[in-house]
This record gives sequence, structure tokens and C-alpha cells, in this order.
Amino acid sequence: MLQTLHIRNLALLDEVSLEFEPGFTAVTGETGAGKSILLGALALLSGGRADKTAIRQGADAAEVEAALFFKDPAAVDALLARLELPPTEDGVLLLKRVLPRDKPPRITVNGALATLAALREIGGLWVDFHGPGEPQRLLHTAHQTELFDLHAGSAPLLAAYQSAYENWRALLAEREKTAAETRLAPDQLAYLQNQLARIETLTLTDDALAQLERDAARHANAAQLAGLLQNILGQIEADSGVENQLARLVRDARQLAQLDPSAETLARRLESAAIEINDIAAEFNDLARQLDTDPETAAALQDKLNTWLDLKRHYPTPQKLIEARDDIRRRIEISGDIEGALARLDKQAAAAHAAARQAAAALTEHRRKAARVFSKTAAQTIARLGFPKVDFQVRLTPLPQLAPLGDASLEYLFSPNTGEAPLPLNRVASSGELARVMLALKTVLAGLDGIPLLVFDEVDANVGGEIGRIVGAKMAALAAGRQVLCVTHLPQVAAQGHNHYLVEKDQSGARARVSITPIHNDETARVGELARMLGDRSAKSAQAHARELLSTNPSK
Repeated sequence: MLQTLHIRNLALLDEVSLEFEPGFTAVTGETGAGKSILLGALALLSGGRADKTAIRQGADAAEVEAALFFKDPAAVDALLARLELPPTEDGVLLLKRVLPRDKPPRITVNGALATLAALREIGGLWVDFHGPGEPQRLLHTAHQTELFDLHAGSAPLLAAYQSAYENWRALLAEREKTAAETRLAPDQLAYLQNQLARIETLTLTDDALAQLERDAARHANAAQLAGLLQNILGQIEADSGVENQLARLVRDARQLAQLDPSAETLARRLESAAIEINDIAAEFNDLARQLDTDPETAAALQDKLNTWLDLKRHYPTPQKLIEARDDIRRRIEISGDIEGALARLDKQAAAAHAAARQAAAALTEHRRKAARVFSKTAAQTIARLGFPKVDFQVRLTPLPQLAPLGDASLEYLFSPNTGEAPLPLNRVASSGELARVMLALKTVLAGLDGIPLLVFDEVDANVGGEIGRIVGAKMAALAAGRQVLCVTHLPQVAAQGHNHYLVEKDQSGARARVSITPIHNDETARVGELARMLGDRSAKSAQAHARELLSTNPSK
């Protein structure tokens, strides 16, 4: 949930700090008042394109900052960990983007510097835009398929298919690699066998290789280490060493404490020092006993270390070396019988392909059955938003070959008028029509898409008053369990908002200024704004109509 938003020096806006509540938030204002500034700020925080012309004239930089709360932050924390960014604190995610006029832009996530790509990826978890010029996720067939599968409950069948598909693709890749091999000459075979033998002398883990480097260093410096240990122990344990000197001091301190009790604490501190020195001496003795100065052990360790350092030049990590080892084993294994290896791989790939085909067929059949129900439900919802003759379909088209999501592509088709063939959503001409279709689909899919904030712009374009009331009600219903923010020109939509922000432009001074003010707790201001949207702020009839619209809002 979006909790707070701070904007500074963006377009005509000096500075504003806004607090957001759950539910449906309406944003209204005169045409050209600057409502797009609010949407632009959210777009910047979700990784949208930054244009320095958006920096307020005379300002050095524009800043946008937000705090978001996740009731269950597991998904966002997992993404932050993958991006090597700090986790949320008590479920709160802090985002900040600064656009200096003469310096590179700066992005921080939970106080740590982040890239634009990371911000864009994080944005995919908290906000979804619907409107002209914004990334509309439902226009992408992959996302359409993802949401449809959630509605259809296809996850188990999809997982089974993708496992079979990946197995088939892996066998094809191995077959292609094997086909490119040539029979190894005796000297090549001997070289690879020698390389494999060298690699297999090593334990290929980060910890084991780090320990090898430490052990080799200790054995290489064994003589020097032994000398230093002998010197240290001599100064501790000799007759004139620290141990005996401390023992004498402890005896004297005890006698002093008997004569003067105020010295008791000092005597105890000396006793503690003597005990600590005894412990240190014991540990140095253990270290001396563990020191192996055997020349054969040292030579063996050095050989191992030299092998690792030599291989490390070509394979800098254990994982790279494991991959090289496995590849060498494979080349040695097939060297004597490439034709036989290809035949075996062909047989395995054919069986894997048949299994993937079978899994794909089961998935497609499941989707076809679910598509009929989904299409009918979506069409009924869209019809109530001003499309009485709507045609909405989910089309499954067979693919020439298996793909990551199955053997058929899935696409949403839409036609708003009788007699017109339905077309893919990305070919719908009117942004207003598209926005209402998006709203209908979001309503159908409510609870399946976990994006906590939906932003709609121009959702009420070319919509009349009665349909506007239905659109507003749908917005309010969709906001159950999430936030919905809508820039609207219809009072019937705005009146349904649980929250209401008014955007105004003041041009009375030397420079135009934009303000954003919450009016949902100010009935007079809200009635006045709705009356303005109805045609006349001061007209009693418009004010009465505005009050009537507000009376239908269930949150009031």
C-alpha cells in the first residue's frame, strides 16, 4: 500500500507531501490543472522514463519519494535480496528518485543506491498503470496468459508442461553440442584426461579452496611460524617470563589487599590477567602442536595449490571449474562413439518431445474449457461499463512448435460494436474503451493479481453520467483489499471515492503554481468540487446534485 508520497520541484509543483489511505482515491481538477504531475511522480518511482524538462524552472533538481507498506513483504524482500538491496523494515519499502539538472540522476531503495532497471523491476510488484502513454501490462500476451492461468487454476498443468519442455530443450542442446564434436586425436584425449585428473584432485567448493590456500600458506611459512611461536612461548613461560612475573605480582597484591581492603578490586584484576595469560599460553601451545612441518605434506599442499591457481586463470570460480570438469568428462566419454552418443540422444529427445507434447495438450484442453467461462464473465462485466453489444473472447491459436507457455498462444479479443470482428486488445483504437476493458478485467481477476496499487487515467473518457456511476462503483469494488487511484473528469466517478484529491493551478502570481489538496474530509470543499464538475460551483442545483451523488457513496 502507498502510504506517503513527497514531491518537490516537479513541473509546476513546488513541494507537497501526501498521505494515502486504503481504498479508491479520486483525483480531480480543471483540465490542464496538473493532475498528470501526480501520475508522473508515481511513474518515476516505478522506473518510468525521466525527462529533465520536468524539473521546475529555476530549481536545481526534482525529487520524488514514497513509503510503501507490504502486509506480507516476502515477495518484495526476495526481490530486494536478489538485487542486493536492503530488505524492508517492518514491511516498509522506501523509494527515492532525484533528477538533478546538471548531474546524473540518483535512485535509492531503502537508503541504498540502486539502478533504474532495479527500480523498474521493483515497480512491477507495487503499481500497475492503465492509461495513455503508460505501461499497460494487460496488453502483453504473456501477462494475459499469466492472469488467465491464475483464473483458470492452470498452475499444476503449466508446471508439469514446463518441466517436460525444459527437459526436451536441454536434450536438444546436448545433442547439438555433441553433433559439433569431432573424434579426439590420441594427444587431445591424453590432454583432456590429464586435465580431468588435475581437476579431480581438488574439492570444488569455495570453503575447501579457501582452506587449501590457508593451509598451503601455513606450511610454506612453517619454519618462520615455529620460530615466532617458540619466541612467544619463551617470553610467557620462562622463569623470567610473563606468567611467573604475574604470579609474583598476584601474591604481593593479595598481601596488600589484606592490609588495605580498598586494594581488593585491583588484586582481583591482576588475578584475572594471570588467568588470561595462562589461557593464552595454552592456546599458543595447541597452535604449536598443530603446526605440521613435514616436508612431504607441505610439497603435496603446494602442488594442489599450484593446480588450483593454474586452473583459476581460466575458470575463476568453483562453479566454472565444475562445468569444465563435466564437459571434459562428456567429451572423453563420447570420443570413441560419437555416432552412438547421437543416436542415444535422438532417442531420448524424441521421448522427451512426446512427453512435452502430451503435457502441452492437457494444458491447452484445460485452457479451452476455462476460456469459455472467462470470456462470458468478462463480457458481462464489460457490458455494464457502457458496451451493451460487446464481444469479448479468449483465443487460443496453435503454434507451429512448442513454446515456453505451451503449444498454443493465448490472446484477448475485443469488439465494442455489433457487426465488428473482435480484435486483439493492443489494436483497440480508443484509450477510453481500452481503460474500461482493463477495469472490467481487473474486476474479474480481482484477488489473483497481487499488485497493491492500480492507477487509472481517462477511464471515463467518452462515458455518460449513468455509466460513470457504474464505473465509479466498479472502482470502489476493485479497491477492496488494495488501492485504486483514478484521475477522473466525471463527478459520478469522483463521488464514489473513499478519498479525494483536488489538483489546482494558481496563475495569480508571477509564476504558475500547482497544489494538490485532500478534500475527502472537507464536505464543503468536496461538494464544491463536484458541483464544479457538474457545471457550476455556485449553482444550488449543482450543489444539491453533488450532495446526492455523495449520499450514494457507501463509505460516507
